Amino acid sequence: MAARKDSTAPFSLDVYHISEELGFILPEPLQELPPYYQPWMDIARRVPELVLAHELRWHIKKMPQLSIQFLQRHRELRLAHLALGVMTMGYVWQEGESDTVKMLPRTLAVPYWELSQRLGLPPILTHADVVLANWWKKDPEGPLDIENLEVLVSIPGGESVRGFFIVTLMVELAAIPALRSIPQVISGVRCGDAEAVAEGLQNISQSIDSMAECLTLVHAHVDPSVFYGIIRIFLSGWKDNPCMPKGLVYEGVQAEPMEYSGGSAAQSLLLHCFDEILGIKHEGKSAAFLASMRNYMLPAHKQLLRDISLEPSLRTFVQQRASERLTEAFQECVGRLSALRSYHITVVTRFVTIPATKARQLRSQRRDAEADLICKAPVVLEQRGTGGTGIMSFLKAVRNQTRDSLLPETSKATEHNS
Repeated sequence: MAARKDSTAPFSLDVYHISEELGFILPEPLQELPPYYQPWMDIARRVPELVLAHELRWHIKKMPQLSIQFLQRHRELRLAHLALGVMTMGYVWQEGESDTVKMLPRTLAVPYWELSQRLGLPPILTHADVVLANWWKKDPEGPLDIENLEVLVSIPGGESVRGFFIVTLMVELAAIPALRSIPQVISGVRCGDAEAVAEGLQNISQSIDSMAECLTLVHAHVDPSVFYGIIRIFLSGWKDNPCMPKGLVYEGVQAEPMEYSGGSAAQSLLLHCFDEILGIKHEGKSAAFLASMRNYMLPAHKQLLRDISLEPSLRTFVQQRASERLTEAFQECVGRLSALRSYHITVVTRFVTIPATKARQLRSQRRDAEADLICKAPVVLEQRGTGGTGIMSFLKAVRNQTRDSLLPETSKATEHNS
């Protein structure tokens, strides 16, 4: 999609397959595939119990190799990609770090690869699968809230898995007003309408606050020891992962192993959109990782980020206008985004850093029943996120680079007060 020549034309999200009601979330995901694909759904729905029984690998090796030719609609493709993704993570990590595999069997690898090519997604479980396309409402007429939402398929981890995926979905829902305001900001910059831009930025700030509020729900719905010791393993990929240093061979696709990052919050478009619209520039390893995460997004969504990046600079527009309201709205928006990223660090500290420290202590002492769960977590993954990054250094770098994007008049004061 080329850059727009008419700089005064309204910017619209319609061409990017973004729902007015649900943003990046897939509206009304299917719960069933055509009957031909029942073998996939039968196994996908049983992944946690089959992993627990150490039987998932056997079932996947024995299942028929199905053609993807009978999958036509977008929702069918998304449900199939979700199902095969959950099966893949269960297959690879069934025995934890102690017995990883070098090859994904062709019964799973070939259709998963072909399906991924059609969707423009990689053949690994992504945020687009497990959050955006993995939900249904218990009461169809009820609200989109945490009590009325359920996942379609899962990985090991029990109620904490449901909590983690649904809370993440709630964060996506909280961002929808911000997404609706992005066209207003872009169109306002194009037309020189400072008031429209300021109003759009204020809406984005309020939405970022709502996202942070939704993120607090993770403490009530996810057990840190279960997240650290179980869920994180089954979301881990085979890129920059010492447990699988050579990656994974997709049998029947190619003989050489391939490397893919695991599911990560960095695969959500939300913060990427905010960075692009606010002109926040990341550097070094954090920039490279964030750029690589765009390969785990649907093509139309990835195109949105590219097109926003081609728009005239909002930051320059704010600096050139003598508008106190506009300047304050921009500063507030960057500040709220920085605060959200700081809170994310707090969450990761509770769910990764503290359990990692406890795990190291328990490993040096006598093992007992209380230590069993947390000690199942991979030693080599203690300081890494599911995407393969050194998680705390990455999150702090991204937060600091966001803070550095404040306009000069207040950035020093903000740093002094931090």
